[in-house]
Amino acid sequence: MTALQSNPLASPMPGVETTDLSAALAPMRAGARLRFLYDQFGPRVVATTSFGLQAAAMLHLIAEHAPQIPVVFIDTGFLFPETYRHAEALTSRLELDLRIYQPNISAARLQALWGELWNDGKAGADRYALLTKIEPMNRALRELGADVWLSGLRRTQSKTRADRSFAEQQKSTLKVYPILDWADARLEHYLREHKLPPHPLAAHGYLTMGDWHSTRPASADDDAGATRFRGTKYECGLHLDSGTPDFQI
Repeated sequence: MTALQSNPLASPMPGVETTDLSAALAPMRAGARLRFLYDQFGPRVVATTSFGLQAAAMLHLIAEHAPQIPVVFIDTGFLFPETYRHAEALTSRLELDLRIYQPNISAARLQALWGELWNDGKAGADRYALLTKIEPMNRALRELGADVWLSGLRRTQSKTRADRSFAEQQKSTLKVYPILDWADARLEHYLREHKLPPHPLAAHGYLTMGDWHSTRPASADDDAGATRFRGTKYECGLHLDSGTPDFQI
């Protein structure tokens, strides 16, 4: 029995040794990781989803192994219509405890006041992320009383994720990645095994999924990173390093 298992944590997240938690999670299967995390942290845990191309796998694992965990969906107001329909179908099938959070500013007002921020260089993209993703996520963490955030990030998705640990401390929030070590083939096998529907745009050449204005299908020589934000960045704005200003609470 590990120290984590014998001493359920009631202290603030800065008191958690992320190296110990990562070591405890590493030998477990993904479903066991989810059960372990809920047993340790209970209502302090939330998960997030973008209902992206392969999000169904993580959502199915939650539904099977820790259905008590609420799932936060950040609706930027700029998602593809297919993403909204995919979200409705998966939420119904898996009976998710879905919590939808939206920016405090509407898509129309954002564009009227600041134009197409996503086309305005790094400063514009960062402001766009703060308004449409970071602020709603901060609000979700506060309102749900959560300081443990589960995400379906995987190391093989991009170079920015290749060196992540299973657990990271980011300000007052502990972030944990239950399927971090899953290769693409393993994830695809899981989707087939459980007959989980793909995102509708997967069949149209998309390698990753985000807002309609900054995500495009891949051409012959593209990798996933080249299809987001004209190749200038891959991360959507939530999963950045812990030193990023205004990242989260």
